[in-house]
Amino acid sequence: MPPHHVALSHVLDLVREREAVSSAYIAEVLHRSGSEISSYRAAMECVRLHARVAIHFHPDRLGTRRVPVAQALLQEGIYRNQFETGLSTGGLSAFPGGARDGWERSLFGGAYHATDVSDSARPKYGALELVRFADGPIPRFGSCYFVMRPTVSSRTSFTFAGSEDPGATERLGTLDRIENVMAALFAEIEAGGMAAPPWPPFRAPTLGLPDLTIARLLALLNQLTAPRKEPADLPTGRVLDTQIEAQVHGPVELEKDVELLVADPAFAPTGTGKILRAMAAQYGFPLRWHRGFRLSAVDVPDDFRGPAMPRLARRIAGENGMIDAAVIGTAEASLHHHPEAWRDWGSREEVLQHFKQLWHVLVHYGRSDE
Repeated sequence: MPPHHVALSHVLDLVREREAVSSAYIAEVLHRSGSEISSYRAAMECVRLHARVAIHFHPDRLGTRRVPVAQALLQEGIYRNQFETGLSTGGLSAFPGGARDGWERSLFGGAYHATDVSDSARPKYGALELVRFADGPIPRFGSCYFVMRPTVSSRTSFTFAGSEDPGATERLGTLDRIENVMAALFAEIEAGGMAAPPWPPFRAPTLGLPDLTIARLLALLNQLTAPRKEPADLPTGRVLDTQIEAQVHGPVELEKDVELLVADPAFAPTGTGKILRAMAAQYGFPLRWHRGFRLSAVDVPDDFRGPAMPRLARRIAGENGMIDAAVIGTAEASLHHHPEAWRDWGSREEVLQHFKQLWHVLVHYGRSDE
């Protein structure tokens, strides 16, 4: 049996252990909120039929192969996982014995740890798009994103929050059996609808939606039946901290699996933009541009993601004093090509962490012409 079938079978075993408790909790929450169970079921059917998995990525980043992500995607037509690329917009722990290796063993029952299973078989990570924002469901993990075809969702497992969460195995589900995921989401909404990441004083609204209630969530999920709008006509969600993580099992082939590519307009006039256009043309999906994020280096705060952010922004800003996704990508490429120029900033891992944090600042504070 292919390892991704073994993994999904294990996921279903874990789901069954918890879903009765989750279903009972959901019923209680619906009653407290004045919502009907029939409304919940209708909303879940909308999710099952119309919600898409989105996979975020930075197109100009360089991994262990020293080839920009977009160029590798164009050449191969395959989206590769963190163990293959050496890239991550979270923690750099995708190696045997690393933290991600342990999370995957726990979630998927060791399906990807058999001696005859290669790294290429491991899952690829995205998010379930419950709300359609211009910048995607979790821009924290990339300035651009693929919207996947519905066939991909059928071989995807989901957790509320990330797979690194200590309770991830209790928050696990599939589109057909999603109660554990929704119960965790409902619990956060009942607790005030705010995520609390470890960067005080910032508190993030759940799913990027301030003042979210159960009734409002169900109404929004029913809107998934509407045709998808142009990304530039949608509001930005700026979601950094709350997601329904998607673990896509099996290969991700651009020609077969991608429905749409949405990219940051900062890349439109660049070589990366040219590659993105070629990729869309070669593999037969539309390319759209979202609103993007732009921020003056002088407006970068020192109390969000750390006091080094203003200094880093000033160092890498373009001639106009602005930063955007392409500016940060160019700076990160310089770390790979000229590491000696960044020695005063610490180790390679420390500098990469700073770039990641500056991207978070840009998403949260950047102007997007709304």
